[in-house]
Amino acid sequence: MDTDADVHGTVAEGFEPVRDAFVRNFTALGERGAAVAVYRDGRKVVDLWGGTKDVDGTEPWRRGTAQVVRSATKGVAAAVPLLLHRRGELDLDAPVGEYWPEFKAHGKERVLVRHVLNHRAGLPVLDRPLTPEDALDPLRGPAAVAAQAPVWEPGTDHGYHALTYGWLLDELVRRVSGGRGAGQWIADEIARPLGLDLWVGLPAAEEAAGRAGRVGRLDEPEPSTPGNGPRLRPKRSVTEAYQNPDSLTRRAFAAITPFPDQNDPVYRAAALPAANGIATAEALARFYAALIGEVDGVTRGVRLFDPATMELARAEESAGPDRILVVGTRFGLGYMLHGSASPFLSPGSFGHPGRGGSLGFADPEAGIALGYVTNGFRKTVTADPRAQALVRAVRTSLARGAA
Repeated sequence: MDTDADVHGTVAEGFEPVRDAFVRNFTALGERGAAVAVYRDGRKVVDLWGGTKDVDGTEPWRRGTAQVVRSATKGVAAAVPLLLHRRGELDLDAPVGEYWPEFKAHGKERVLVRHVLNHRAGLPVLDRPLTPEDALDPLRGPAAVAAQAPVWEPGTDHGYHALTYGWLLDELVRRVSGGRGAGQWIADEIARPLGLDLWVGLPAAEEAAGRAGRVGRLDEPEPSTPGNGPRLRPKRSVTEAYQNPDSLTRRAFAAITPFPDQNDPVYRAAALPAANGIATAEALARFYAALIGEVDGVTRGVRLFDPATMELARAEESAGPDRILVVGTRFGLGYMLHGSASPFLSPGSFGHPGRGGSLGFADPEAGIALGYVTNGFRKTVTADPRAQALVRAVRTSLARGAA
């Protein structure tokens, strides 16, 4: 398929609305380069890409172009502790300090493993933000979190652990796995068996091969752009939270100050399970497809979640006003759940968006798994209009009887 918007790829019969929405993202919403993939019952039904590989370049996006997916990394990383739990190696109701003794300092003895995954640990900020150099060190980030006092009583409330989530999860995995961090665990036991072009810590060979494009900020589309639809203004409380340097919101996103250049090979080679995963849309969709069932070309033994683990992932653990994002959010164990702040396909969906654009999720009842990646980041945090247009298009396709 070729269009005037320089979009390529294929869609199965019945999923044409997804192609149409993807094209509109370029023609009406200012998309520079992106890809979307959808699996239905383990079979790929959408595989589209278009635009430029780099947000500031002219080289075309090709099949297999990967991008930084920001917090969509969290959904991939969350599979690791859940799989360790299934194997009997990690108790979700054990104190974190049982595996990580240094973590007990400053009243954190009551932080449970599940509090890390459901964003109830009370540790979304660092009193002393890390420099980029310290943040990328696999030892200094966890040490900083271990030395931090909670900002609310662990387990009593929830707030998005935007960056600290990664150090908490990574160190837990490292302690349980004999020194193997989450990035290596994902490479060994998720990406390689499933054949995923997905990395939390981009290998030097993949960097040299130019697998990942350059990401950057995109200007907001003009309000009068045809097909752009209504532009919703954030609530004053949300705006103020992001503007106030002393708010928990600003401090959570400033846990690394200044934030590293996301195109720097040193940043991309590090493993930050909260923020710097690099993936193709096809890999993200295939990952989620493997969470809910068998995938084409993969034997039964490689299916990632059994039904019980899948239900753990999407059972509501936290809901209501989020201490960090301010709006109402819903979380399972490591996964965002469908809601007004981050709409997925249906109430049974689970996944994770990436700030500014990317999205990965699964819907077990519909048998749908979707991955969307982009090189152009906008101001959105949990519900980018481009990703939402694709979700609505999948819903339309299913309503019209797509097989």
